[in-house]
Amino acid sequence: MRVLIVEDDFTSRKYLQTILSPYGACDIAVSGVEAVEAFAAALNAQQPYDLVCLDIMLPEMDGQEALRRIRALERERGVAPADEVPVVMTTALDDPRNVVEAYYKGGATSYVPKPIDRQLFVQMLKGLGVIR
Repeated sequence: MRVLIVEDDFTSRKYLQTILSPYGACDIAVSGVEAVEAFAAALNAQQPYDLVCLDIMLPEMDGQEALRRIRALERERGVAPADEVPVVMTTALDDPRNVVEAYYKGGATSYVPKPIDRQLFVQMLKGLGVIR
């Protein structure tokens, strides 16, 4: 499994990497711009990500815009909606509007509030069929 972790906070980034690295390789991006660049590079190399963990609050380009661009890249390459990469949005925001926008309008597969509960996060990923 290949995972793209997009998180500008060092502690949150390392925590996600600790949870996910036993399941496969984890690449890191610290901004929305880096996320889109890494995602495009993976598609171009024909080594797409199996999971993207994407923070909503990011420098340069927020997670919602990065998600829109990721989904646009998939459409440009003919990826069917059923085959889109699962994107789990992470948020410290207690703002239902942002969550609804990312989850329902933005094409996120799921979301998880911070601080992330390791057991619930792994259980959610299993439910999505991303890990076993």
